[in-house]
Amino acid sequence: MNIIPSENLHKNKIINFFTTYWGSPKMVISSGIFDCSALDGFAILNVEDQIIGMITYVLNQNECEVISLDSLEEGKGIGSSLLQKVERTAAQHKCDRVKLITTNDNLSALKFYQKRGFQLVKIHKNAVQKARELKPEIPLIGNDGIPLRDEIELEKVLKK
Repeated sequence: MNIIPSENLHKNKIINFFTTYWGSPKMVISSGIFDCSALDGFAILNVEDQIIGMITYVLNQNECEVISLDSLEEGKGIGSSLLQKVERTAAQHKCDRVKLITTNDNLSALKFYQKRGFQLVKIHKNAVQKARELKPEIPLIGNDGIPLRDEIELEKVLKK
């Protein structure tokens, strides 16, 4: 699997990807407002040169926060490979943990991250309602008909 830095992609390709799958490149979560098209990240392309997996992150002192992770072809190791690449990058930058936020309806993400060593550390009640004020395209109902309202913070302590 060929993982490339997102800086090697044309910015419009990244903007189109996030607009298609997230409504816009703007990510609003309790830790901040991020333009995913401007963040550090990695991507995996298919043979047609289309993005089939992408991860973005920010480094902040001893922490790395994953802002987005998308795999368009689940079960092929795309998400796992991208997450491992960010974990290695975080370790190289002397980070002692990787953290991320997902929403209460994203049961597949909760399963995915916990299987990879992440632990639930905090619930931000009604955080999605606050985010919706800044990004109104966030739907009211999420996966499996679950009302979309809370954020769940997970973290993984990196081995030294």
